[in-house]
Amino acid sequence: MPPLTPRTRTVSIALALAVSAIAVYLRVGGNAFVDFDDGAYVYENDAVRGGLTLDGVGWAFTATHSSNWHPLTWLSHMLDVSLFGLEPAGHHWVNVLLHAASTVALFFVLRALTGAEGRSAFVAALFGLHPLHVESVAWVAERKDVLSAFFWILTLGAWVRWVRAPSLGRYWTSVGLFVLALLAKPMAVTLPAVLLLLDVWPLRRWTPFEPGGSARVKPLVAEKAPFLVLAFLSSYVTWAVQAAGSATGSLATFPFDERAANAVVAYGTYLAKIVWPASLGVFYPHPSTLGIGIELAPLALSAVLLIALFLVAWRERVRRPYLLVGGLWFLGTLVPVIGLVQVGSQAYADRYTYLPSIGVFLAVVWAVGEWLERRPEQLATVASVGAGVSIALGVVTWMQTAHWRDNDSLYRRAIDVDERSWLAWNNLGNQRLGRGELEPALRCFEEAVRIFPRYAAAYYNLGNVRLQRMERDEAVAAYRRSLELDDSNLDAWNNLGVAFLNLGRYPEAVAQFESALELEPRHADSLENLALAYSLQKDRARAEEACRRLAEVDPARAVNARSQLGLGP
Repeated sequence: MPPLTPRTRTVSIALALAVSAIAVYLRVGGNAFVDFDDGAYVYENDAVRGGLTLDGVGWAFTATHSSNWHPLTWLSHMLDVSLFGLEPAGHHWVNVLLHAASTVALFFVLRALTGAEGRSAFVAALFGLHPLHVESVAWVAERKDVLSAFFWILTLGAWVRWVRAPSLGRYWTSVGLFVLALLAKPMAVTLPAVLLLLDVWPLRRWTPFEPGGSARVKPLVAEKAPFLVLAFLSSYVTWAVQAAGSATGSLATFPFDERAANAVVAYGTYLAKIVWPASLGVFYPHPSTLGIGIELAPLALSAVLLIALFLVAWRERVRRPYLLVGGLWFLGTLVPVIGLVQVGSQAYADRYTYLPSIGVFLAVVWAVGEWLERRPEQLATVASVGAGVSIALGVVTWMQTAHWRDNDSLYRRAIDVDERSWLAWNNLGNQRLGRGELEPALRCFEEAVRIFPRYAAAYYNLGNVRLQRMERDEAVAAYRRSLELDDSNLDAWNNLGVAFLNLGRYPEAVAQFESALELEPRHADSLENLALAYSLQKDRARAEEACRRLAEVDPARAVNARSQLGLGP
């Protein structure tokens, strides 16, 4: 059999990378949607459920739904609905195909950057097969991650083409691709810094560690001006949207010293999980929500590890610049999500490593490749180890995708990983409540509030269980506690009113329904219950007025309410 030509070999590698990246995710096509954001992004989102329409396009570019502004992601979900309806298989497969495409694109970009085909292929294989990336790929709501990463990697490729052969077309193509990456997910804002790192290695357009090397940096920064402006604008918009949506945690809940300490622990944890991807769950609670603060041992261990690795990379900055470049790639691309600006209540998340992990893969693979250059007789051994690592990662990824099969599997896994995962306890309780399993649901919600005593949503759900169990006084106490923590919950005000109705405390019930209607005057449930409360107090005029207001919101429901309350047509 004749040897493969270089072109055939390259195509074969690309095909193998694509096939392997798809193969380890084959069974996600049979997974369901999960209620952890998939509803908000797809199946409960009226704008998305309508498919790709002109009105939908307008909504995508103006909406700040879920405290995010990522119009390209919304358009992608709308297109999925147009193509596949609300069957989850198609939505999952688009994520998988985007991941496979990014894996192949990464191979070609690294090959163009370095000329090292074998090393580039192995970095791409690690990217495509690593279990830390399951969250980004198997979770439909994380379409923003795989979509943004795809355009992020293409931006690198277009930029390399411009560096090799400058032209206006290639330059603005790279800028345009960067815009698409930002429109999918604003975490792409760190790309200009990565471009500057690539100028150091492997492009070697900037030699900062040699005499006079700093003089070259100004024109290199200047040529990236459009990228920097776009990154700044995207950062500002993201901050404004998340602040307006109350998605950012306050300093009272997450003090800055705890944020900084958690950031150090998160960096160390990400490195550990890249090396040994075990105990992966969908939610790792922030220590501030657990009332325990940052533990000293993991903080010290992470700090020592980071300092030691940085010192090694710094010492080798001239002879082995890929160590420093890879390390700074990892550190820098995590900055937007490392928790200094706290968004959500997680300490860290697997999905955040999707692009940052490439920096670690680069550093390790190039270090091994250089060692192998000095010991070519070890090629077979290194190849065998590499194949073993790839197979092991693929097997773990295959196993990890099973945890995303459905809601119960997802939340049970999160609890197995960390039994303090109050979010998982609450969400598992919702699953059981939806099936009418009141006692198991009650235990879940009680566990959630035991772990996180300031968890308003869990108290609300606890009230719902108590109300269904006819434990009305306990339901009132749970709803009141929920509203003390979050007085913007319309349903909590309404349900508290219902609890008072069941207790025969009609004036108090009226007060709760009125509180709900102060927040949302067109809240149909509260209007109907208000009419009932007035009717039970024999206040026909006010019951009539509540029904009139209900008729403006839901005429059919108002007619039914009037009939049941004996108010006539």
